[in-house]
Amino acid sequence: MRALVIEDETRVAANIATALRESAGLAVDVARTGPDGVDLGRQSNYDLIVLDLMLPGTSGAEVLQAIRARGQTAPVLVLTAVAEKASVVKLLNAGADDYLAKPFDLGELLARAKALIRRGKGVSHPKIQVADLTIDTIEKTVTVAGKPVDLSPTEYRALEYLSHRPRSVVSKQVLLEHLYDYNWEHHSNVIEAHISNLRRKLNRGGAGDGCPWIETLRGRGYRLIAGGAAPRSGM
Repeated sequence: MRALVIEDETRVAANIATALRESAGLAVDVARTGPDGVDLGRQSNYDLIVLDLMLPGTSGAEVLQAIRARGQTAPVLVLTAVAEKASVVKLLNAGADDYLAKPFDLGELLARAKALIRRGKGVSHPKIQVADLTIDTIEKTVTVAGKPVDLSPTEYRALEYLSHRPRSVVSKQVLLEHLYDYNWEHHSNVIEAHISNLRRKLNRGGAGDGCPWIETLRGRGYRLIAGGAAPRSGM
């Protein structure tokens, strides 16, 4: 998953970005002005946008309007020092999905961010079930047929991303964009190595037709397959 944080206060932006990376396993880009936020939003598809309303150059409300005008459907969590009911209603009507009043608790921000991402992927439950594979998106753990599978953080993020798109082909470029932040120097062989390790670990942990595996489609990308049955979300 990949997030964009648009916040002009350096310390606040750094704290949010660190929390999203370490606790939610997200790749995070940071913009500190409204125009920069709009520009980054145009270049990449995000799974979450955290947007401060009080920004230099362009207001958060204008950034939100620009994002939605371009057809961006990523869930937007607005940070606002103005919590009056009329202002909140206006934000929600303009396309925001949720809001937090400043000052806010970082734990609450993380909980709301994870819930918005799940909702955006059509997953209401924090656990994703694919045949014998279970992914706990809160604990960041993976089991196959009840047996734990030890994955690196990047392998886990790749698997979770694929599991949100059951039986759909995901290209190397899309995986790169969602696993690493904007400053990462992208190399497709990095993805190939992660997918190879991930496939080996999943196959080793499962048994028979119920074992999920990752199919490679030459020139197109990867998709998660599970015993011929469509993966399902929830428990």
